[in-house]
Amino acid sequence: MQFLYHPKAGEHTITLEGDSYRYIFKVRRLNAKSPIHIRNLKDGLLYTYQVSSLNRREAHIYLIDREFLEIAPKYSLHIGWCQIDPKSVEKVLPILNEMGVSKITFFPCQRSQRGFKCDFERLNRILINSSQQCGRSKMMELEECTSLKAFLEKEADSYLLNFSPNRLSCKVKDNLSIVIGCEGGLTKEEEELFSIERIFGLETDMILRSESAVCAVASHLLFS
Repeated sequence: MQFLYHPKAGEHTITLEGDSYRYIFKVRRLNAKSPIHIRNLKDGLLYTYQVSSLNRREAHIYLIDREFLEIAPKYSLHIGWCQIDPKSVEKVLPILNEMGVSKITFFPCQRSQRGFKCDFERLNRILINSSQQCGRSKMMELEECTSLKAFLEKEADSYLLNFSPNRLSCKVKDNLSIVIGCEGGLTKEEEELFSIERIFGLETDMILRSESAVCAVASHLLFS
């Protein structure tokens, strides 16, 4: 683990209890003299604390240092993702976080399975754990909107991943917004919301699952 997340990181004194306490003192077995590195995943600062008092259930720690040490994606990639089974999202969310996806917006498409709802509290816990492990200093943004059309009203310059001979240039990287369909893809009516030059495909004859396509696009654009 690169650091511990705490929402109050930056305050002069904070208390570690529950999972945070157990991880630091039971799992990692740090002693009272060891410095503890903490982030709030908002400001890019790494805070260092020292223990002032410690008992069997909690630890009171005080701030001794702060350093601006931002570990962030080089490019901004925003994914508009048609709703799929949340369990599938949860499996790949840490991967997308480690790759450096900046933001994901979820919305239902015409072929989305109904009845699925985003549990943002659970998804944010996954992102926190992932960030602690990979060192990412700011949280990926998550949001939802009512439809693909509503998404495009905000992100009018979005691209669409679909079956197409067009290829998205790796040079077109920063501030990019890309729509990924659900299982079965988009309907013709939804595809027509995009101009032909903004529809692209990947170099494969395989049919990818939605979660595989998301990872492929993120890897192609952020690491090429």
